[in-house]
Amino acid sequence: MTMDDLELVRVRELEVAVRVWHPNAPRTLVAWHGLARHGGDFAALARELGPSWRILAPDTPGRGLSSWSLFPAHDYLYSHYVTVAVAILDHFDLEQVAWLGTSMGGLLGMLLASHEEHHSRIERLILNDVGPELEQEGLIGLSSYFTAPHRFSTFSELARELERHYVGFGIDNEAAWRELALNSARRLPDGSWTFHYDPRIAEQFIHDRPRDMWADWRAIICPTMVIRGADSTLLSTEVVQRMHEDQPGLISIEVPGCGHAPMLDRPSQVEPIRAFLTKLRAVPIPVSREDAPFWIRGWYWLRRLLTPSS
Repeated sequence: MTMDDLELVRVRELEVAVRVWHPNAPRTLVAWHGLARHGGDFAALARELGPSWRILAPDTPGRGLSSWSLFPAHDYLYSHYVTVAVAILDHFDLEQVAWLGTSMGGLLGMLLASHEEHHSRIERLILNDVGPELEQEGLIGLSSYFTAPHRFSTFSELARELERHYVGFGIDNEAAWRELALNSARRLPDGSWTFHYDPRIAEQFIHDRPRDMWADWRAIICPTMVIRGADSTLLSTEVVQRMHEDQPGLISIEVPGCGHAPMLDRPSQVEPIRAFLTKLRAVPIPVSREDAPFWIRGWYWLRRLLTPSS
């Protein structure tokens, strides 16, 4: 499904491309992709959700149609992605919005939903195969893969490598694989092929400081949902269980036949998302927790007192 519109948002010296489906729809969902992907991955989600949902799917700097940074140590960091995300919410005049994030996009959503200043912008949060703690072996595999250069003599070689590396997406038809390859390829000056992203995005593994994401997870007060690929190499069932303990209202589903991460491209994967998005809207998230109604404040602080710190 071809996007309906493309917005180009200037954030400091970078131009950020935002792919838009159903621009006149009454409801909005921000969908943010994973480490080395782009917003085009959400075309099938937009088709399945239908015309009542406007989908805004940014290309993170260094990916897809967005600018590459001249200063990766400054721009390819979660702290800067938060700045980019807030700028996009401001550009579209979104005071509160539902957020769906795959992998890196989910961690970014967690950072926003737990942020002291910006948490009120996230009305509800969906994490696609990501959580506050990730499997180290899977992380090492990702960092090793994306820090290595990838060059292919022919387009068909690139397409075969995509099928091998992204088997966890659960794609089950040739047309979808072909579309993925067409949207993932970039030609080099010598006529060979590589992937669409800036190879330096992998420097994020070097420059970004580790942080206690469990503390961020416990600080979230909006409704939450997590989707796990049954064969995920990054998100374990044990972590999902602990997420439930820290957020008793968490809704979780497991997608068979997928690893990291489900493509969210078919009714069986999208219908639980639709149900979560269309549940009775929660009380608007207050600008600060101190401004919340007393019963929300009491629930929040009671939960913090009863939950052991990491």
